[in-house]
Amino acid sequence: MGRGISEVGVGELVKAGLDLEEAKVVERGLKDAIAGTGGGGSDPRELWRQITARRLLRPSHPHKLHQLVYHSVYAHYDSSANGPPLYCFPSLNQSKYTNLGRLMETHGSKLLGASYKDPITSFSLFQKFTVQHPEASLCLHLSIQFREVPNCILDTSDKSKHGGTWLPGSVLNIAECCLQATKYPRKQDDSLAIVWRNEDCDDSHVNQMTLKELREQVMSVASALDAIFSKGDAIAIDMPMTVTAVIIYLAIVLSGFVVVSIADSFAAKEIATRLRVSRAKAIFTQMKPNRDRVCPFVTPIQCETRSPSLKPNPEARFEPLLYMCHQGSQSLRSDAYKSINRGRIQPFISFQFQNSDFIVRGGRKFPLYSRVVEAVPPKAIVIPASGKDVDVQLRKQDLSWKHFLSSVDYHPRSNYFSPVYLPIDSTTNILFSSGTTGDPKAIPWTQLSPIRCAADSWANVDVQSGDVLCWPTNLGWVMGPILLYSCFLTGATLALYHGSPLGRGFGQFVQDAGVTILGTVPSLVKAWKSTHCMEGLDWTKIRSFGSTGEASNVDDDLWLSSRAYYKPIIECCGGTELASSYIQGSLLQPQAFGTFSSASMTTGFVILDEHGVPYLDDQACVGEVGLFPQYMGATDRLLNADHEEVYFKGMPMYKGMQLRRHGDIIKRTAGGYFVVQGRADDTMNLGGVKTSSVEIERVCDQANESIMETAAVSAAPANGGPEQLAIFVVLKKGFNTQPDKLKMLFSRAIQRNLNPLFKVNFVKIVPEFPRTASNKLLRRVLRDKLKHELHIAREIVIDQITSAEQIAAVRISITESIEYVQISTIESIGFV
Repeated sequence: MGRGISEVGVGELVKAGLDLEEAKVVERGLKDAIAGTGGGGSDPRELWRQITARRLLRPSHPHKLHQLVYHSVYAHYDSSANGPPLYCFPSLNQSKYTNLGRLMETHGSKLLGASYKDPITSFSLFQKFTVQHPEASLCLHLSIQFREVPNCILDTSDKSKHGGTWLPGSVLNIAECCLQATKYPRKQDDSLAIVWRNEDCDDSHVNQMTLKELREQVMSVASALDAIFSKGDAIAIDMPMTVTAVIIYLAIVLSGFVVVSIADSFAAKEIATRLRVSRAKAIFTQMKPNRDRVCPFVTPIQCETRSPSLKPNPEARFEPLLYMCHQGSQSLRSDAYKSINRGRIQPFISFQFQNSDFIVRGGRKFPLYSRVVEAVPPKAIVIPASGKDVDVQLRKQDLSWKHFLSSVDYHPRSNYFSPVYLPIDSTTNILFSSGTTGDPKAIPWTQLSPIRCAADSWANVDVQSGDVLCWPTNLGWVMGPILLYSCFLTGATLALYHGSPLGRGFGQFVQDAGVTILGTVPSLVKAWKSTHCMEGLDWTKIRSFGSTGEASNVDDDLWLSSRAYYKPIIECCGGTELASSYIQGSLLQPQAFGTFSSASMTTGFVILDEHGVPYLDDQACVGEVGLFPQYMGATDRLLNADHEEVYFKGMPMYKGMQLRRHGDIIKRTAGGYFVVQGRADDTMNLGGVKTSSVEIERVCDQANESIMETAAVSAAPANGGPEQLAIFVVLKKGFNTQPDKLKMLFSRAIQRNLNPLFKVNFVKIVPEFPRTASNKLLRRVLRDKLKHELHIAREIVIDQITSAEQIAAVRISITESIEYVQISTIESIGFV
């Protein structure tokens, strides 16, 4: 048990990074906060509320100070009895200005009667009301314009449909809803629709696009699509989430085609699989334009200067290089041509042509067009990352972006297009989620899916007209379409950074664009914190954060929230097939780091024990989640799998409903908070990407001739954070391949064949795998072994270190990856 807050004095504050005078100021502020809550024995939650309300801890303060104060406040707190420590508390006044708060203040008394008190007190009661009355739809508060209005909100007459039929009879175009001006939510033609900045242009102004400009560009692309393809064709997008990608996405939907979402990190094999499953007729991708690389080589004056015969290239890049002048005995730092008149020195200019089939992000090169070509799509439309046209040889059937757009040059109104109106259940987007075997599940999004995800963002994340929402993602993942629709159906501005979100350039964009809601992935937050790249930036315009994709780490979240005076981090957990999150945080409830505070609006679920029996609603427990089937926006079909078997077969009945399978194991804590603890099946979450053990094993089994079989499992560190991938290996008889070599081979094979972002953290060689009587592999046993040995490794290393600073450093290292710790210690328990 650590030191309590009343024991923290000036000395400890100085050790945490403050100078003496500031330490005295903070100490007085802490004593005043303690006195204001009735002394050192008061509820630590109320004390923390006072400290954050007084803004005693500033974003500019060292993270060590934030750690010291937070952990000292909660040093004697009993989480097992009281629930997780809280860090953010809603204010009654501010709650009434949230979307849900306004709705509850207007209709709460009518809907809940005398039970209604205020948005905070009555939040849980209102959430339960929306579950019991799902027809009280929140979609009415979005900019949805029906061509033909629905007969009702929910029709349950067809008993073959577990989830009923939502908005039956309605006809619309959901992309048109994104692009039209509306009074509520407030969207005008001159409203900012998108703001963006390119990487390495940190000193430039933030680019802006109005709603009218966006609409006209989308319609131009829609006209070009309509001139080439047939209605209903599937068209893929495999490129970074840029302004152009957003325009293409909306244009495909506006013109009655179907988007096929493919992440730009996928290997060619994975691209090919998704093209085959979706039967895509074409794919949009991106290429970095050719830029001549100009390298001046300094030579003595008597050497003949050779003049290259090249056409002028305004995109040429001049590389400042350091050369040694042999006869001049001096070093010259020379830009191209600058050394021409320096004494006896003349340059020899070497020109290297680069057919740059890649995009550059964070200084790393990612090939796109060549990977797409390797996947053999019927047609590729290639967009330059900058400039007006690509400068490489395309396949005969492919089109450059410039030539694609020129297909409607003859059209007198190319920036006007009449939307294609379709029934609500028409497919607009095909996304993919990993199955446990074979091809990834092809999940169709209908026009209902965007309505659901935008309604969730409106209600839980509180996205409003006037907000600037930034969330680094890609249209190949479900968060890409969710982000797009969450902005354009609520009147918020979409903020895009054309580059890597890992560095300071992204953080400066967040500052300069005035981002008010910043979405994250926990691995991203960990990188920001560990590299200190965001120091000195002003993120105080942010009023809330979002987090999804993987488990959050408490210390990383402490750092993130402190960047904006402890604004809430709204944790989100859901799925592609749900088009939303089934559990989230809320601005109307106190929040705890790395936890979820409520089911989302209209969502009901129970937690099942190992026999499929639901736990009581207020009982602390751990088990598999079972969703209520009436879930607006959830799929009712899959394109390449049996939907009934995947989501309903074998699930228990509950109050006359067959529960829907989601697959998460969740823990309900004291106080009613939730923590996701993994998957009930063999799916794992690596860096925010769901994949299956079978996919990993299929690749690893072929990595080396010495391998008999492999088993892939993952587990999160004991104190939270992203899942770590471990490969258990059984070697063929007579082989003695070392774990470190296998780790390298597995990493290469996985990155080449599955995803370049996946990383093998551990390898362990075992004589055989645990199996059931029917020879089914027991990955659960291996996963438990991994967790146990990770815990042992953590304790061994910490026991060997004495100073507090070393312990803190090792804890951070172990959280990030075991390979950062002394390798001799890890080898002693068999891991590399």
